[in-house]
Amino acid sequence: MHLHPGETEAVGWRVVTMLAAVRQLLDASPDVTGRPRVIAVDGRGGAGKTTLAKRLRKVVPNSAIVHTDDVAWNHACFDWGAVLVENILQPLRRGDAVNFRPDAWIAHDRPGSITIPAGADCIWVEGTGIIREELAPWLDASVWMQGDLDEQERLLVARDGDSPEQREHVANWLLEEQPFLLREKPWARATMIVAGPPQIDHDPNTELVVASPTSP
Repeated sequence: MHLHPGETEAVGWRVVTMLAAVRQLLDASPDVTGRPRVIAVDGRGGAGKTTLAKRLRKVVPNSAIVHTDDVAWNHACFDWGAVLVENILQPLRRGDAVNFRPDAWIAHDRPGSITIPAGADCIWVEGTGIIREELAPWLDASVWMQGDLDEQERLLVARDGDSPEQREHVANWLLEEQPFLLREKPWARATMIVAGPPQIDHDPNTELVVASPTSP
């Protein structure tokens, strides 16, 4: 498997039900009261983070998804941790609702806002770079999606297009992504490793392919 430089290949892949996977993630922070659990879903572009977050949300109906791409929109690839903490993670920790318009949304007239109602049981925060030392105090559990880089890049191109501009964007992204992930080692911090995309037969509607957390 072609992995990020420095990434440890997970072993012991097995099929579990979505319900069992969610239970393991929720049980990682059993003492949380008065606020939603915040669970990160990280992985490279094309790994399937958004799809996984949507599937996890269905298991916990009173939950919501935050996309870090919305926080980073017209801002920066990875320099958004402080913005996320101040405007989303801190209010969630207090049990408050969130209604946040990033500065770039205002500057570029992007309509709407990032909204999360109060009283949610769980918030799934998905995006490349969410599992990092800076954000560790604000996360109750986390998922790293491990997969072959070549396959993930193929899926990324299939999703976003194969124009020269898009290939340049991917190349520039990798120049920032690879050293960032090598420094942060999210695969070593994660509560759970999920195959993205999986190579083992399973029911994608009700099951996940998971492995035990890896070592640095």
